Amino acid sequence: MHACRRSIPAVSDLAPLLEVSGLNAGYGRSQVLFDLSLAVPATGAVTILGRNGAGKTTLLKTIAGEIRPMSGHIRLGGDDVTAQPPEQRARLGIGHVPQEHAIFARMSVRENLLLGAGASPDRHAIEEMLEFFPKLSKRLEQTAATLSGGERKMLAISRALLGKPRVLLLDEPTEGVWIGVIEEIAERLVELSRRMSVVIVEQHVELALRVAQTAYVVDRGTIALQGAADAVRDDPALLRYLTP
Repeated sequence: MHACRRSIPAVSDLAPLLEVSGLNAGYGRSQVLFDLSLAVPATGAVTILGRNGAGKTTLLKTIAGEIRPMSGHIRLGGDDVTAQPPEQRARLGIGHVPQEHAIFARMSVRENLLLGAGASPDRHAIEEMLEFFPKLSKRLEQTAATLSGGERKMLAISRALLGKPRVLLLDEPTEGVWIGVIEEIAERLVELSRRMSVVIVEQHVELALRVAQTAYVVDRGTIALQGAADAVRDDPALLRYLTP
């Protein structure tokens, strides 16, 4: 039996930019997500929490188009994109930074950024990314494989942002990152959320709830708890859904 959904008043009354409704998805005959629904506003950060194997990565992959849902709908700006392939969803404004393989390890930082910028690279946009993540400006000619874990995450986020997404999906943006760099990435995510929509899957629960305004907690493929981040943080049920 799946967990009953518990709802806390959300913090945003903005019309949602991204809507997921009645989503059922998985891998082959193995279903992972069950009748899952959520809404993401046009600006601000939403975090998806849950223990390992709860379905968080599957959810992001389904929204990005890498997994075809069994049923349900995904809408962006009111338009149904459920049947659209990943490339079309990216063009419509869904940016996705997966947990792994988000950069081209054998290419230089500069080459990765140019690829992220597309066929007509915007030099100003690339310069903005280098100002946003100053560490990258010192690594332009290095191959991505030689970067630290934190620098790789910064490069992956920069590449996605150069595609000018309306909503950015981030899967574990601080995984494998030195603690001194985690705070820098968190600060940048706060900055991003002031001007666009950001969805974060993150194991650092305190950090995620500090960055985000709204939280959804996934348990066995369903939304078990949802609401304002502060309220979810204080809810005694949260620990139950996060512990193994």
